[in-house]
Amino acid sequence: MAKRTILITGAGQGIGQAIAFRFAKEGDRIAAVLKDGPAQVEETRKGILAAGGKANIYEVDVRDPESLKKMIAEIGDIDVLINNTSAPCFKEPMHTSPEQFDLAWSTSARAAFLLSQLCFHQLKKSKNGHIINIAPPLNLEVEWLKDFLPFALGKYGMSLCTRGFAAEFEPFGISVNSLWPQTNIATPRLKEHLTPQVYAGSRWPSIMADAAFVLASRKMTGQFLIDETLLRESGMTDFSKYAVDPNHPLVQTLFLPLKKEMIPISREMFR
Repeated sequence: MAKRTILITGAGQGIGQAIAFRFAKEGDRIAAVLKDGPAQVEETRKGILAAGGKANIYEVDVRDPESLKKMIAEIGDIDVLINNTSAPCFKEPMHTSPEQFDLAWSTSARAAFLLSQLCFHQLKKSKNGHIINIAPPLNLEVEWLKDFLPFALGKYGMSLCTRGFAAEFEPFGISVNSLWPQTNIATPRLKEHLTPQVYAGSRWPSIMADAAFVLASRKMTGQFLIDETLLRESGMTDFSKYAVDPNHPLVQTLFLPLKKEMIPISREMFR
């Protein structure tokens, strides 16, 4: 496959950084968008180069349309857009401030909408233009809305972007899909919000990176994929390498029907 340009938001740590490193292994050019400070900028840059990719780092606020326009013009060709940013907001609805809500919404649904819109002309020139939103299936169970409404609004907003832009962009050969983890993912930010037991039952971000890489080569659109399911369909059977603690039962993430062999995540697990 010819080398591509991959635009990834939230690439300074966690899932976004793991995805950046995975695509870099193929020699792809990585346009990494982050706002995590000098140490994370350097870590991300070095990691992309060490993996074999080309690194272009953009310290851009995904809430600022003018900065996004300038960045996209500077990047030029774009083959894959991965909308990964979101701000953790796990407070109960009645204890969520307007500022916390605005941050959660603007870094997730609004950012995904703006970037999909702004990258359209570059993506339609690609041989396999693709948008991947790190967002859940549209399972609107009351339990998620009751306990995690501010976060759910942002993430489900990204899922609606998947559904809407998939229909809008299909005539132009652009695929738009969502990817979501089966389990909790061991990212630095979530570690701050969850108990140690939940972290032990998590998987490393590399599982999402491997799934995103598989998805980016597929010709499908408007789908909501789960990392483990997608990788199993691709032939993978052993997932032990992704476990933070292989001896700990896995903790399922938000917004999914419970698998009987996993521990359900709940409000009590957040701190």
